[in-house]
Amino acid sequence: MLDIHQIRELLPHRYPFLMVDRVIELGENTAVAIKNVSANEPHFEGHFPEYPIMPGVLIAEALAQTGALLIMSGFEDPKSKLVLFAKIEDCRFRRPVFPGDQLRLEVEFLVNKKRVAKMAGKAYVGDDLVADGVMMCQIIDKPAPEPKSEPSAEA
Repeated sequence: MLDIHQIRELLPHRYPFLMVDRVIELGENTAVAIKNVSANEPHFEGHFPEYPIMPGVLIAEALAQTGALLIMSGFEDPKSKLVLFAKIEDCRFRRPVFPGDQLRLEVEFLVNKKRVAKMAGKAYVGDDLVADGVMMCQIIDKPAPEPKSEPSAEA
C-alpha cells in the first residue's frame, strides 16, 4: 500500500529513526507495516555487541510510527499535521528481536478523534508475538517553518 517514498512524505522521521519500511495493509481502522531489522542499524553497536538485540523502545516506536501512518491516512492534507507519541500502556516485550528478523507491525484504532488517537499495537516475527501495547498519540497542526534570516552586512 505504501512504499518507503510515500512513508517519507507522511512521517518526519529519517535515518536512523525511521522504523517502518513498507505498509502492506491500510484500512479505515487498521494498518499493517513491515520493519526489516538489519545488523547495520546503529543501536546494535551498543545493544549488545556480542548478542545484538533490538531495543524494546524501538519496537514500540515502530508500532507508534505505524499508528501515525494510519492516522495520517485519514486526513485530507496529512502534510499539515504532526503526530506526537504521547503515552504507552501495558507494553510487553515477549521475546528478543534480532538482526535478520522481519517485524510485522499491526495497529488498530481504539479511539480516533480529531486531536487524539488511541491504538492497540502488536509486533510479530513470523507467527511469534514479540511485543504488544496500547499507544496514545496527539495530533497537532504542523508548525510553520521559521523564515531564514539574511546575513547581516555589518559583519
